[in-house]
Amino acid sequence: MLDKLAAEEKRYEELMALLGTSAVQNDPAEYRKHAKALSDLEPLVARFREYKSTVQNLAEAEELLEAGDPDMRDLAKEEVKSLTARRDALVADLKVMLVPKDPNDEKNVVLEIRAGTGGDEAALFAAELFRMYSKFADAHRWRIELMSTSETGVGGLKEVIATIEGRGVYSKLKYESGVHRVQRVPATEASGRIHTSTVTVAVLPEAEEVDVQINEKDLRIDTFCSSGPGGQSVNTTYSAVRITHIPTGLVVSQQDEKSQIKNRAKAMKVLRARLYEIELRKQQEAIAKDRRSQVGTGERSEKIRTYNFKDNRITDHRVNFTTHRLTEVLDGDLDELLDHVITFYQSEKLKDATAVS
Repeated sequence: MLDKLAAEEKRYEELMALLGTSAVQNDPAEYRKHAKALSDLEPLVARFREYKSTVQNLAEAEELLEAGDPDMRDLAKEEVKSLTARRDALVADLKVMLVPKDPNDEKNVVLEIRAGTGGDEAALFAAELFRMYSKFADAHRWRIELMSTSETGVGGLKEVIATIEGRGVYSKLKYESGVHRVQRVPATEASGRIHTSTVTVAVLPEAEEVDVQINEKDLRIDTFCSSGPGGQSVNTTYSAVRITHIPTGLVVSQQDEKSQIKNRAKAMKVLRARLYEIELRKQQEAIAKDRRSQVGTGERSEKIRTYNFKDNRITDHRVNFTTHRLTEVLDGDLDELLDHVITFYQSEKLKDATAVS
């Protein structure tokens, strides 16, 4: 590990020198590329230098302790204890920082939530989950934009698609993909019997045009009159857009905007994100045949998390973590829950990286 850190520090110093050369300074593209590489390395190098300084100070404190000076012994003992703890903490930090970063972590996301098993109750919970993610986004000062919705007559959502833009959105939300199971007594249940319903969540990194090349000849674009509310112009003009990606069979519809151009732009954004996700899954060999494998089929047995209203309890089954703060979580206070999941997967990546090295 120390050899790798030393190599990264050397690379950092080389980049510093390179940025000072006239050849790079006179080429904006090269300058930006090297400046970004330098910026990415800076936190790791700063932590490594702090580690080296701490190790040196610890060695000096241990020398004082071994010298046997009675007046200095107690002071040196405390110093050794403090510096040892700091060294160990820095080692732990450095191990995590050496784990290869997900290149998508800084991307915006396309969030898709769909009601699964459970009828109206599943649709109501889908609406609650969307509210939860919206409040979480607001708390982090992220921008959320609604792309499309399909509502039920009882205030639920059959489906909702939105984009969330901000710093590190994907890094925070990427492990939310999967089946979310809810257990509670529906308002319409006279006997007080607990029902189990499911909602599927997909968090897709938003893809830029450079990430996914889409050939126009592979698209079939249909326009139609919008069916939802929104005034006369929405329902009488051909503003709604349906885009079919012929090679994959993916279909995206968009009708929330009055402008056909805006609806097409939104639909292309969703299509690009879905195609990018398919490519990612192929690269990672994490899947199967199509994007539905990210969220399963919506059956009750397939779940990443259970929300139990009777006990005010949420359990994440992947990391075996339970909290009795269901009300607060649904109100957007997701950090504790997400931190446990992120820490778990970081630890798994660290094990893999250690095994390879």
